[in-house]
Amino acid sequence: MITWLSPDDPPERFPPHDAALRDPPGLLAAGGDLTFERLLAAYERGIFPWYSPGQPVLWWSPDPREVLLPREFHFARRFTRSLRTRGFEWLENRDFAAVVAACAAPRARSPGTWITSEMRAAYLQLHHLGQAHSIEIWRAGALAGGLYGVRLGGVFFGESMFSRERDASKVALAHLVALCRRNALAVIDCQLPSRHLGSLGARTIPRAQFQALLREHVRSGGAPLLPP
Repeated sequence: MITWLSPDDPPERFPPHDAALRDPPGLLAAGGDLTFERLLAAYERGIFPWYSPGQPVLWWSPDPREVLLPREFHFARRFTRSLRTRGFEWLENRDFAAVVAACAAPRARSPGTWITSEMRAAYLQLHHLGQAHSIEIWRAGALAGGLYGVRLGGVFFGESMFSRERDASKVALAHLVALCRRNALAVIDCQLPSRHLGSLGARTIPRAQFQALLREHVRSGGAPLLPP
């Protein structure tokens, strides 16, 4: 049986990870809210929200978990040339709201979106409070691609990415990896497997191993990911 949360429950009240359902795989709880406190409590435990319009908030802890360790990131020579010749400029947190909006926009293969208006408002609040960040790729004054996510200690929890030009999201990920390497972040959480991320070095690990990584790194110090 799934655990139902109430907005009145303490933010940290989540069931143990082994209570997650097998069908749908990884569904741990439903309900609650998207307050700053509950979102941070969830991420600290390796839990993330993901649901469609009209559904209650659904909380997930999949097994296995997709992660990208910054030292394992790699890309093809063609992509290296693209970094040098396409005229991309990368910035951080210049227009977080625009990145989230672009990630929420319908796409050819996915006309719907899980980034509801409530989700957008919640991550904007996380951003204003310094916990959520965007990596943005600009070209000729236009936003070409980017990604956003949540940083806790030595872990960056990736949420979504988009491209309006070829390779733009890969460039954003490359710059995120560079920031993680520079500032001693050990893990980029990718949540669920994808061939796109797998081609760049991401891999699946058992949930228990992911939880061990969180215990080791989520409260670690280090330099700010994105200095003001």
